[in-house]
Amino acid sequence: MTNSQTGTAPDSRPHVVVVGGGFAGIHVVKALAGAPVRVTLVDRRVYNTFQPLLYQVATGGLNPGDVTHFLRALRFKQHNVDVVHEHLMEIDTEAKRITLLNGENLDYDYLVLANGVTTTYFGTPGAKEYAFSMYSRSQAIKIRDTLFTRLEKAAQSPTRHDGLRVVIVGGGPTGVEMAGALAELREQGLMPAYPEIDGEAFSITVVQRGKDVLKPFTPKLRKYASHQLQHRGVELMLGAGVAKVMPDAVELTDGRRIPSDLTIWATGVAPHEEVTDWSLPLDKGNRIRTGADLQVEGLPGVFAAGDVAVGPQDLPQLAQPAIQGGTHVGKQIMRLIAGEPTQAFEYYDKGQLAIIGRRSAIGELPGIAYLPVLHAVPFLRKVPGMSRMVELTAYPAWWVWLFVHIGSLLGARNRITTMAGLAVRYGFRFNRKPVPIVGDVPAIRPKRAVPHSKQEAKAERDAERADAEA
Repeated sequence: MTNSQTGTAPDSRPHVVVVGGGFAGIHVVKALAGAPVRVTLVDRRVYNTFQPLLYQVATGGLNPGDVTHFLRALRFKQHNVDVVHEHLMEIDTEAKRITLLNGENLDYDYLVLANGVTTTYFGTPGAKEYAFSMYSRSQAIKIRDTLFTRLEKAAQSPTRHDGLRVVIVGGGPTGVEMAGALAELREQGLMPAYPEIDGEAFSITVVQRGKDVLKPFTPKLRKYASHQLQHRGVELMLGAGVAKVMPDAVELTDGRRIPSDLTIWATGVAPHEEVTDWSLPLDKGNRIRTGADLQVEGLPGVFAAGDVAVGPQDLPQLAQPAIQGGTHVGKQIMRLIAGEPTQAFEYYDKGQLAIIGRRSAIGELPGIAYLPVLHAVPFLRKVPGMSRMVELTAYPAWWVWLFVHIGSLLGARNRITTMAGLAVRYGFRFNRKPVPIVGDVPAIRPKRAVPHSKQEAKAERDAERADAEA
């Protein structure tokens, strides 16, 4: 039978619908590149965001385009994929159909939920209203533009200003890397650029509920990171959480009050609210429960991967589990199509990295016995020290961090421009004053106390209109 409108035979290949164009979703799609299936990738945005480098956008080190990649570019090399720019609203697992925000229905043979997570504020009063989160491209741009707007305001104050106070909530990798990048920005670019501001352009304070920053790392690496942050002028306030966020301050659970002109929320993620409406098995944190093979519990042919999913392995919400999980899901779909049983997901821990500043980073990397090519050799795992994680600090860790992140980006243009941007910020010893990337910063104009001419009034209105449009 042919389609009466197109004159072509209907596509009889199994239809795989992948919801989410993040790490997990992209790697599901890539794993199915040579499979006899048709793939539909659904995402609320037209681009993939490399979230580990968003803090570089927020601090003026990279352009937004350096860390985003056009999703439809996947079709250049993979012809069995279509991309739909929409928002998933409903799932009917019995009918094997999903409904999008525009009312369109998509029937599927296999469904993969990899739509990621978003910022959570843990119910902290004032956090959503007054703190800036950093989990999307637009949020990173907003932090950057707000920072420079407030610096301009401070510089044009009629009295000498002692600088801004930036408070970062969260001492995990995102918070620490954000603090380090702000310190680099302040020391290399902003202090000489704003002579109108007394002392430093801004102060940086990291608030962490625990007693240490970077809790997932070893005590030795945590100590190194804390020392490096303090050496760069970052104040650490440890051992107390945030009780309340106000427009000009952060109140801690131990009663301390920290003045803040810009509060950045770099802790806590949770699934999007609509996940609770999909009638799926969820854990207490509303993550989708899966079996060992990453199929959703009780729903054959429906998979979940990445941060939105939680399985028996209870893996951390990081890029590597999402990447490997996405690839695994693609392989399991091919096994099901071939009539073979699925396999349990085995996660290979490639370690973790965090950058603090110029020539300063920390890393835990797998020992020799954990390398995939040698992992099958039993006696290596018994040799003392061979199977331990290797600890790196300073320049070696910095170089590993650089090449891991560059290599993980999608697209040659992104890799080249990001390499150039990071080299300018961190790599060249002779380039101590890199110029930050800035966006739209409205002009700061004081109220006029005396009447002005019609021409001046028109010029001010035009300038205000231009600022608003920008």
